[in-house]
Amino acid sequence: MFARARAVRLFVLLAVFFTALITACANSPTGRSQLILVGDAQMNKMGADSFSALSEEKQAIALGPEFNYVRCIADAILTADGRNPLEWEVKVFNDDSANAFALPGNKIGVHTGMIKLAQTPSQLAAVMGHEIGHVDARHGAERVSLNMTTQLAQQATSVLMAGHEYQSTALAALGLGAQFGILLPYSREHESEADTIGLYLMAKAGFDPSAAVELWRNMKRASGGKAPPEFMSTHPSNDSRIKAIQSELQQATPIYKNALDKGQNPDCRKPS
Repeated sequence: MFARARAVRLFVLLAVFFTALITACANSPTGRSQLILVGDAQMNKMGADSFSALSEEKQAIALGPEFNYVRCIADAILTADGRNPLEWEVKVFNDDSANAFALPGNKIGVHTGMIKLAQTPSQLAAVMGHEIGHVDARHGAERVSLNMTTQLAQQATSVLMAGHEYQSTALAALGLGAQFGILLPYSREHESEADTIGLYLMAKAGFDPSAAVELWRNMKRASGGKAPPEFMSTHPSNDSRIKAIQSELQQATPIYKNALDKGQNPDCRKPS
């Protein structure tokens, strides 16, 4: 009786799992296949809620030279991306860490530490283009979906191994396998994809794409060699990123020059 009930539970979990895989296929802007199980409305709400919480937690700057500088770069990239900048909320956060982010729901945040690290407008545009690339590619929804499917797989394993002497070992192995075999590689793939999308966005907006290489050299120096091994990291190594960006410059540079020929040369001035 218990075996039959366990089999039914397993069948239901597997049916849900494979139905999700079949019905939730999508493609990123680069043509990569994706699994998306959550809708844009849900992700937009999550992004807006997170942004609101961050705005309460950190000191937000919405006026002055630093804000105007970040807003100028954001507006140029969003326009190049075919988006309406007026529909996006941008804030600068008084935080020394070199960080920036864009969230579903049209939110962009940049830390003052990133403004200091990015030495030129084009370097900061590389960061912001990368973050907007995450939103364009729906990476947040994809990561939520991957976590959902991983949890379903763990539940199925738990049902299948219930009462077995190796149940805890199997679940631990599955969790570790998902972390290093699925979730972390996908995070690195997302980062690399956002680098590529952002490179072309910044070039289209009139920012020099070669500055992205200098930005990651700055990031490498700032890290002081303390980054974890790439296979254990959610991000590619700085050297891997630099090499990948350099390989794209031959295609991105003509886009930048074409933007300049059309008069797209944003006058975004870094505060002194």
